[in-house]
Amino acid sequence: MADQKALEQKYSPVGQVISDFSEYGTKFDGIFMNGEKLVLKCEVPSKVISNRVWDTIKQVDPNYQDFEIQMAVTGGDDQPYTIKSGDNLSKISQKFYGNPNKYETIAQHNGIKDPNKIQAGQNINVPPLS
Repeated sequence: MADQKALEQKYSPVGQVISDFSEYGTKFDGIFMNGEKLVLKCEVPSKVISNRVWDTIKQVDPNYQDFEIQMAVTGGDDQPYTIKSGDNLSKISQKFYGNPNKYETIAQHNGIKDPNKIQAGQNINVPPLS
């Protein structure tokens, strides 16, 4: 019989990512065992955050045979974001993609000609990576 506590610890980075995006509307709906698998139910507001959760699952265990996620995407593909003081597109790219070097994808998607010229309070949409 699989040990729920051990699996919860193993997949804790997945829970951390979901928690990290709680300000955008991610939420846990439950965690339980189904046979030998740990099942996590959650809601995420966009495909962008769904992809970030999946990337984390695959980093923990590329086969994830002992894990099942039941994830509902409650919004669209893009993730709306309001730029905060101290932000730059590399930081935003790191947050949503786990890679700071994808900032040009965000810039192009939002028609930002100079990625160094963004302002606090500016609203953008972070697109999913293709």
